Amino acid sequence: MHLDLNSCFASVEQQANPLLRGKPVAVAAYTTPSGCILAPSVEAKKCGVKTGMRVGEGKRLCPDLVVLSSDPDKYRQVHLSFRRLLGEYCDQVVPKSIDEFVMDLEDYGGSDKMIITARDIKRRIKEEIGEWLTISVGIGPSRFLAKMAAGLHKPDGLDVIDKSNYQEIYESLKLTDLCGISQRNAARLNGVGIYSVSQFAAASIQRLRSAFGSVAGHYWHLRLWGFEVDEGALLRKSFGNSYALPRPLAKKEELAPILSKLVEKASYRMRRSGYVAAGVHLAIVYRDGSNWHKGITVPEIFAGSDVYRRVWQLLGICPYRKPVRNLAVSCFNLKERTSTQLALFDDILKKGKVVRAIDKINDRFGEFVITPALMLGTADKVPDRISFGGLDKINFE
Repeated sequence: MHLDLNSCFASVEQQANPLLRGKPVAVAAYTTPSGCILAPSVEAKKCGVKTGMRVGEGKRLCPDLVVLSSDPDKYRQVHLSFRRLLGEYCDQVVPKSIDEFVMDLEDYGGSDKMIITARDIKRRIKEEIGEWLTISVGIGPSRFLAKMAAGLHKPDGLDVIDKSNYQEIYESLKLTDLCGISQRNAARLNGVGIYSVSQFAAASIQRLRSAFGSVAGHYWHLRLWGFEVDEGALLRKSFGNSYALPRPLAKKEELAPILSKLVEKASYRMRRSGYVAAGVHLAIVYRDGSNWHKGITVPEIFAGSDVYRRVWQLLGICPYRKPVRNLAVSCFNLKERTSTQLALFDDILKKGKVVRAIDKINDRFGEFVITPALMLGTADKVPDRISFGGLDKINFE
């Protein structure tokens, strides 16, 4: 069973403020015209407002659009309430993101009982979490088909995909309606004579391998026939943070404090989740629309100072010095920190103790009570955000 909280951030804001209910609302990273819309409400979507759209464009499509700044604490509380409620139905509840959950109900007694359970969950969400909140629920033999079912009749849908109706549903969908099939992938499929989801499912493995040029074709064949191949997709692949600069900065020295804060936030989340990284990536989007990015592999690192040193090296080899719109740093090649790899010229054990002590102090007294001196003056920069893509392994209780 796949459960998706409809228009999550905007719906939570409408739940918190009844005066916003029924009105077009958008939660944005910044409320200025150049800010990016993170989540439009159901009413805003009907006007054509979409996630990723600029606030100014959203206002042109919907002059009455109410634009709000993000309030992560509010959304986390709803997520936790949602998680606790679902935990009463089964032990296998996996959060895929802040607004999506998967429940493994393999031994639950069939789709009829699952439909009854889904209706009960919908009722309880309105009664116990918020009467303005709705979820779309999908039921299927795999994660992929359950997610597809949840998207068939948004908002507030409840659908099942099984052997009795999959062909009819496939015939009603376009290739790009499938999660993971972009316009580019659709063009690849078109190149081997596949133009519909039904043709996609009926195609041979050899034909799909030819279209994708890799084993991905085999995975898609299994996925569309209801086999479970997406469990590994829930594994964390990286930790990162990005920041849209409100004013143009170009010099390395001007960007340094912001980079430092991005690094500290990303590395703290990585450590808190029990990982170390063996790769660092820097991405820059410029105000003229161009971009530059580069990643490097490194010895295992976990301290923000080590990550920053690598990011600073990457910034140094960047060939451009022009106004920046967006900065993003990430740590990849993750490994669970089960043991400490000793370095020849670095006291890793001592560094680990220092970093753990700082993290404990910051956890107890507030974020960034102890910070690198380079971060001074960045209190209003890189505010708290919530990613749609995944949640850290954190004990929310």
